[in-house]
Amino acid sequence: MDLKELTTFRTIIQEGTFSKAAEKLNYAQSTVTNQIQRLEKELGIKLFKRGWDAELTASGKIYAEEVDGLISHWNYVLEKAGSLQKEEIGTLRIGVIEPLTSSVLPAVLQSFRNQKPNINCQFIVGNTEALSHALTHNDLDFVISGEPNDLTDLQFEPLYEEQISFVVSEEHPFAKNSSLCLDDLFEYPLIVGGASCLYHIRLEKELSSFHSKPFYYTVSQISSIPSFVRSFPSVGVVLSSVALPSGIVATPILLKNPFISIGILQSKRKKYATSSQKLFMQLIKEQLSTN
Repeated sequence: MDLKELTTFRTIIQEGTFSKAAEKLNYAQSTVTNQIQRLEKELGIKLFKRGWDAELTASGKIYAEEVDGLISHWNYVLEKAGSLQKEEIGTLRIGVIEPLTSSVLPAVLQSFRNQKPNINCQFIVGNTEALSHALTHNDLDFVISGEPNDLTDLQFEPLYEEQISFVVSEEHPFAKNSSLCLDDLFEYPLIVGGASCLYHIRLEKELSSFHSKPFYYTVSQISSIPSFVRSFPSVGVVLSSVALPSGIVATPILLKNPFISIGILQSKRKKYATSSQKLFMQLIKEQLSTN
C-alpha cells in the first residue's frame, strides 16, 4: 500500500467512475485499475463491485470512511521524514564570545561532528551586544554570550560565570604587589575590550565613583590584549578564561562585582529548535561542566 493507491481510491469515490478518476489524475485507466487491484490484494478485501459505475462493496464503504485519515497520516509521516532529513544536513549559525573559541568550542565541535557529520557550523565571534543584535534579526540560530540588558525578544539560560581579570607583564611593578586597589589603575594605561563589551561596561561602572577615569586603549580581540601588555607598561583587562602566554601574570585588584554570567541566548520568537541545535547546546553544557 502506498500514498498513490490511497489517493486513487479516494479520487474514484469523488469522481464516480474509474475513467473519470484516471482523467483527473492524468493516468491511463489501466493504471487506475491496477492500483485498485494491488490495494485490494494487500487489504484482502474487495473495494468495488465490478461494473460501469464505481459502486463500493460493504467493506469498501467502511474503508472509504477511513481513507482521508490514512492519507492525512501518510502526508504527516512524509513531512516529518522530510524535516528529519533536513536536520541531518544544513548549517548551524552560532554566535560565541571570544574566550570560548579556544577553551570550549574545539572539543564541542569534535563531539558534534561524530554525531552530525553533515551539519556545517558557522561560528560568528563577537561581543554580547553584537551577537544579541544579530540573533534578534534572525542572523544566528543561537548565541553563547553574556546576558544582554534588553531581553525583550530573547531568553537567557545562565551556564557559568566569567571573572574580570587584570594582567601585567612579569616585569611590571604590579606583578609582585598583592595589595592593589582601583586607585592604582590610574597610574598606567588600560588595555581593554571594546566599549560595548559587557566587562568593559562593568569596569566603567566600578570606576564611576572616581572624578576621572584611567586612560583606555580598546582592542576588539580580547585574546590579543596580553601581547599589548607585554609590549609596553600597561594593565590589561581580560576575562579569567583568556589563556595567558609566558611572561604575563594576573594581578589581584578587587572589584565589587567582578563576575559576568555567561549562558545560552535564544530568540523567544523561535518556538522550535532543531535536533542539531539542541545537540550542540547540550554538548556546550557538558563541556562547560567538565571544564
